[in-house]
Amino acid sequence: MTIPLLNYAPSSQNVRVEGFDVGGDRQPFVFTMDNIISKSDWDVLIGAAYRQIFFHAFKSDRQSLLESQLRNGQITVRDFIRGLLLSETFMDSFYAKNSNYRFVEQCIQRVLGRDVYSEREKITWSIVIATKGVAAFITQLLDTDEYLENFGYDTVPYQRRRQLASREEGETPFNIKSPRYDAYYRSQLGFPQIVWQNAVRRFRTPDQTPKTGDPSLFLGMARAAKIPTVNVRVSTANISMSSVPYRKS
Repeated sequence: MTIPLLNYAPSSQNVRVEGFDVGGDRQPFVFTMDNIISKSDWDVLIGAAYRQIFFHAFKSDRQSLLESQLRNGQITVRDFIRGLLLSETFMDSFYAKNSNYRFVEQCIQRVLGRDVYSEREKITWSIVIATKGVAAFITQLLDTDEYLENFGYDTVPYQRRRQLASREEGETPFNIKSPRYDAYYRSQLGFPQIVWQNAVRRFRTPDQTPKTGDPSLFLGMARAAKIPTVNVRVSTANISMSSVPYRKS
């Protein structure tokens, strides 16, 4: 028997409030197939999809088959996003290194373009992962009315309503406030690594690097040299006046 999807009440967040946005640098760029007129436009749209899902994709992470199908019109942008979410790179980087609750949070941020409403929403989708699997969870998330109303089939998801009229600064990007690794795996990998702070402090640009003959190059050698210490204590009663220099008239 399949457990039905729990009901959760959306909280009153910024993404649910209609408002008038003034264009600026904080406005999200919308990448959609409606604006594709050249090969370079495809490259820009595919790059935006990788940044949204992976944050950064190396050459080995790129999905050549999915890219080819998207360029040839065999799949939609929504199908391309599904393929990235189900790829080995995303599974290894996000699903394998996080709990189900954390994985749900990461997916909602990247797919729906907002933060989770509450812990109940995390629990709701975690039950779907536990009972139906990750693939069913991704498919069900992409089939929600919220995704289809905001992004449809041809638009790359983006972080919605980052600009807040009541504050000088908008919302923090998801990749900054939600790192890829959970706290447990960050501790296993040794993050944060304090040793890197010392390396950054010691870094010098080429124009600041000491040249040959610079005295600072011999500082380490001078510190390592062993200078014998002489501890001679002479009593004032044993000092001969003939050995004391003085001015003769």
